[in-house]
Amino acid sequence: MAGVEPILRLVNQLSKLPGIGQKSAQRLAYHIISMPEEQVRELATSIFNGKKQVHFCPNCGNYTDTDPCALCSDDTRDKTILCVVKDPRDVAALERMRDYNGQYHVLHGVISPMDGIGPDDIRIRELMSRLASEPIEEVVLATNPDIEGEATAAYISRLIKPIGVRVTRIAHGVPVGGDLEYTDEVTLLKAFEGRREL
Repeated sequence: MAGVEPILRLVNQLSKLPGIGQKSAQRLAYHIISMPEEQVRELATSIFNGKKQVHFCPNCGNYTDTDPCALCSDDTRDKTILCVVKDPRDVAALERMRDYNGQYHVLHGVISPMDGIGPDDIRIRELMSRLASEPIEEVVLATNPDIEGEATAAYISRLIKPIGVRVTRIAHGVPVGGDLEYTDEVTLLKAFEGRREL
């Protein structure tokens, strides 16, 4: 059974997905083969339609199937605050928090000279255009706290400050339930620098 060509092709394709190794791909392939044909058809149709119908919002750059996306067209959201993130997964994470009610701007990457990605390769020009045409008073830089994310935040901050828009950075530090004894020095430093008055 292991040498059946259609199963081998299915395993090969599934193993290309992020986080899916060869064994997981094999388990998924056997599961899919054992599913009723109608469920397999629904799965395949959902994958195809998802790829075909979902695109980037022309305004914020998030995934959408409408123009503009549901977040950009929501009149109850605060139009004066704009949260800048690396990719659409970050929008989904912030929306799960349910406390942020402003707009988003997805960069689709971060500045990474080692990978040949400069400021012109991500959506910084579109961000600056939005700042010129929308009533934005604050930009929250919510890129990851790694070298590339910090460099991207610093670069964007230097561009925005001269135009008089407030620029803030999300705090980084010790996670809730974390133990100071096991926290690395950089994280502790960021937590200490981000301290606030009680």
